[in-house]
Amino acid sequence: MELQITWFVLWGVLWAVYFMLDGFVLGAGMLMNFVARNDAEKRVVINTFGPVWDGNEVWLITAGGATFAAFPTTYALMFSYLYSALLILLFSLIVRGVSFEFRGKMDGLGWKKGWDIAILVCSFLPALLFGVAFGNIFGGLAMDASGYHGSLIGLLNPYGLLTGLLFVGLFLQHGALYLSVKTTGELKERARRTAKMLWPVVLLIAVVFLAATAKATLLYDNYYAQPALWAVPLLTALELIVVRIMLGRGKLLKAFAASCATILLVVATALVGLFPNLIPSSLDTASSLTIFNSSSSPYTLGIMTVVAFVFVPIVIAYKIWTYRIFRAPVTVEEVTADDHAY
Repeated sequence: MELQITWFVLWGVLWAVYFMLDGFVLGAGMLMNFVARNDAEKRVVINTFGPVWDGNEVWLITAGGATFAAFPTTYALMFSYLYSALLILLFSLIVRGVSFEFRGKMDGLGWKKGWDIAILVCSFLPALLFGVAFGNIFGGLAMDASGYHGSLIGLLNPYGLLTGLLFVGLFLQHGALYLSVKTTGELKERARRTAKMLWPVVLLIAVVFLAATAKATLLYDNYYAQPALWAVPLLTALELIVVRIMLGRGKLLKAFAASCATILLVVATALVGLFPNLIPSSLDTASSLTIFNSSSSPYTLGIMTVVAFVFVPIVIAYKIWTYRIFRAPVTVEEVTADDHAY
């Protein structure tokens, strides 16, 4: 396998794992003000992901770093063309992290209400903007040899917004399932009911998205050329159905695991269709950025491959250990008795 293809796969894995892990934090953040009825329950929600949320960002940083090192031309032009959107995304993620940490520093009602709104807004915006960004990449950016001809407002086109809506829906369902596994009592039951209500909404958005993708992008070309690849989106649909079946049977951990698989396979479905492009051009296919015309030298990719195969398993082992340590559900009694809890 050529090194460019190896790094395209690794790049996709990094994004997929990031969306799987931070997706439930974004979803739980969006849902916190709706499923939690009082301050103690809101603290429970934050403490369910408190020990792990910042570790999840490692995957985002690594995905960005991998883009910079493996495909520097794509990295440079992406940050140049999408600068405003990425800056809003970055500030949203920063404020979200600050909100988790600062909310419990004072007891004033206004203080906590302000941070609650910040958590809601700064969980919603990244979910939406990630979808809008990837939707525009799937459809192709308005770029040619003379540069980029789009704008920030232009990114908010119907297909970009539909992709953003798909991301928001998937993460909301993912977050509700996570809370149903990681909480107890009435909060757990409200999270379970929320996940059940969200499932048909996510299914509807996914169906509309798949239909719109056929008109707005060329993502299906690879599937028509290699029909065996249809197994990937079919597996994605199957995992989404498994989420509902497990929810109906009350097997919440299995439903959450199926939701993790759904998100991983959604990313895989998109990347299979995108290959070998990283950012297609909607104006001139010759100006599209591919894994071949925007990659680093074979020597650089070779060194990076060795580093990745040494350190990525270590990171995965550490993440598994962390989630195992904090696997128990969080209770109201536990949070209110712990001065160091969020």
